[in-house]
Amino acid sequence: MPDVGVLSAHLLSGFQKELFTRLAEAGHENLRPRHGAVMAYIATTGTRASELSERSGQHKQVVGTLVDELESLGYVVRKPDPADRRAKLVVPTDRGRDQMAQARRIVADIENRLAGLVGAERFAEFKAVFAEVTRSY
Repeated sequence: MPDVGVLSAHLLSGFQKELFTRLAEAGHENLRPRHGAVMAYIATTGTRASELSERSGQHKQVVGTLVDELESLGYVVRKPDPADRRAKLVVPTDRGRDQMAQARRIVADIENRLAGLVGAERFAEFKAVFAEVTRSY
C-alpha cells in the first residue's frame, strides 16, 4: 500500500483537477490551483493578506503575488481595513464571490460522490481522522 504522502498527493491532484475543470466550465477558466491559497481562505467581507498567509501556510510574498494575479483577473480588490486604516483587506469582487459559491457547490458535490463510494459514516470518519492528522503539520 502507498504511504500517506503518496495517497494525499493522489487525493489532492484528483480533487484539484476536478474542482478547477468544473470551475472553468462555470466561467472561471483563468483560475489555477495556486489561487486556492487565497480564494479558499478569504472571507466575503475581506481578509488581510497576513491572515491569508497564516491560514494557507504560504509565505506572505507568495500570497502577495497571488493577490496581484487575482486582482488583475477581477476576483479581488484591496481596500482599507475599517478597523485599521493602515492595513489593507483583500476583498472578493462579485466575480470572486461567484467563484467562491461555485467552489462550495462543487466541493460539496465531490464530497457527496466520495461519501457514496465508501458510505457517509466512513467518509465522515475519514475526514475527521484526516483533519486530526493534518493538524500536526
